[in-house]
Amino acid sequence: MNYEGVLTKMKTEFGDPIQYYLIFDTDFIHVNQLLNRQLSISFVRYQCLACGKDKKIFRQGYCYDDFYNQPQVGDWVIRPELSTAHLDQEDRDLAYEKKMQLQPHIVYLANSSNIKVGVTRKSQVPTRWIDQGAHEAIELVEVPNRYLAGITEVALKDQVADKTNWRTMLKNEVVDEDLVAFKAKLKEFIPEEVQEYFIDNGKETEIHFPVLQYPTKLKSLNLEKTPDYSGVLKGIKGQYLIFEDNTVFNVRNSEGYVVRLEVQ
Repeated sequence: MNYEGVLTKMKTEFGDPIQYYLIFDTDFIHVNQLLNRQLSISFVRYQCLACGKDKKIFRQGYCYDDFYNQPQVGDWVIRPELSTAHLDQEDRDLAYEKKMQLQPHIVYLANSSNIKVGVTRKSQVPTRWIDQGAHEAIELVEVPNRYLAGITEVALKDQVADKTNWRTMLKNEVVDEDLVAFKAKLKEFIPEEVQEYFIDNGKETEIHFPVLQYPTKLKSLNLEKTPDYSGVLKGIKGQYLIFEDNTVFNVRNSEGYVVRLEVQ
């Protein structure tokens, strides 16, 4: 079977295990069905997710010009405390920013390689946790806009990490933690204006990934350096494909790359 299309992050469905899909313009692939099969990936060209042109991808699927113009990749996306839509102040596109920022957001704890704090729109739970490769997560606060979520995350960074060690996550060198107890300890560090949004109840969400074999030594596949690769797919975790030879491929980091896939 042969497929060709521009890569975007894999779509997921919550299940036991998580179900993964690659979506192309005219086709889709249920990636779980490719486990234990030989998969060949070939880089064809670039296709910016905004302008659609064959221009070198700069970051997050966008060419250089669009990365600094498109509202989808404004600084507030990575740093939610910079959100200003609640003040009626525009960054790049106020209508878009109001749509995305002025909706319920969750500040959460997730355990991928260690316990980390993060922010996501409520509509993206549990998708955000899955994309990060978290095997357990819990909601901390639910706030009405992105700004309040952002200042909460900043306030908690001195108490808990805000980054995931992707190597540890992919090797599955993880320890189960009592997130309920950890959440209770963090309550006092939440900003005063957010205290009323603390979620007193709630339990951990456990996430199981379709992995038959975890890598022991990681080799990251970069399609610019290695435009043709072939290997036996052994697992999917976060937004990574894991192969039998310890090669791992970050699909999300390769958004905007047009690829040709051959399944044997």
